[in-house]
Amino acid sequence: FSRDYRVVGTFFQGLILLVGVLGNLLVVMVVYRTRSMHSPTNCYLVSLAAADCVVLIASVPNEILSYYVIGSQWIWGPIGCAVFVFLQNLGINASSLSLTAFTVERYIAICHPMKAQSVCTVKRAKKIVGGVWAFAFCYSSPWLGLTVTEPIHYKGFQTVERCAMKLSRQEYLGYFFADIVVFYLVPLLLSCVLYGLIARVLFNGHFNKYPEVCRHDNQSSVDPTKSSRVQVVKMLVVVVVIFATLWLPYRGMLVYNSFATMYSKASFMDLWFLMFAKTCVYINSAINPILYTAMSIKFRRAFQRILLCGK
Repeated sequence: FSRDYRVVGTFFQGLILLVGVLGNLLVVMVVYRTRSMHSPTNCYLVSLAAADCVVLIASVPNEILSYYVIGSQWIWGPIGCAVFVFLQNLGINASSLSLTAFTVERYIAICHPMKAQSVCTVKRAKKIVGGVWAFAFCYSSPWLGLTVTEPIHYKGFQTVERCAMKLSRQEYLGYFFADIVVFYLVPLLLSCVLYGLIARVLFNGHFNKYPEVCRHDNQSSVDPTKSSRVQVVKMLVVVVVIFATLWLPYRGMLVYNSFATMYSKASFMDLWFLMFAKTCVYINSAINPILYTAMSIKFRRAFQRILLCGK
């Protein structure tokens, strides 16, 4: 890699790692310590924050390290290869499923307020989050056995190992396409449909036909105003739109290269575009706490209380 490439990648991705991990940990801490924020939606946001932390920690340090080693050198051995690839996929998949879960929760809470009395509870949200992580774990677990380290020799250097896939790229195409459909296209299509239905209810005057009730286990709470619901929905829509936008370059490159493999054509591997696509993914995992601060008064005040040590 050129010096400019290393400097740009290290600076921006290092900054994203720092901001993202601290921000997502702050989200978890704020929701845990602020009793008034123990709501179903925030359970899913905590799950999303945890998933984003996993993505950042499992991906960014190794990406930065790759700028300074020999070629594709891997220094963590075969176990590290399997574990890091597994954790990357676990975090990505849990993040996408958490996003889908809070979209469905908002749809039920706003469009089916009577049903929300029994469905929209913190206890149920915790069970769903557990199911999200269990499914993501099971779906990602094959990667623990699908990776291998293999020797690679660069002229003028000693032989080193690289982290690679056991099978050929063509044999993984089904898995790659399943990833794109299950964890990108389906969540986006579902979000478009459900947020469209939510918008129809909120802006066509049907919002107050029934009281919306989202319970904290055995206690009920009614949102004070329509505007507070609109604010939350706007924030979540922005999260979904940013998810779609920031994942598009990487997913698009993956689809193109998959078809290139199928038709025996050259893959697209421009190094600067690859850095850009990966950096977009890392930004997606780091930006949500900033969005919550900018768009939610409740989150902003809670962040301030935590940062000022309760003062």
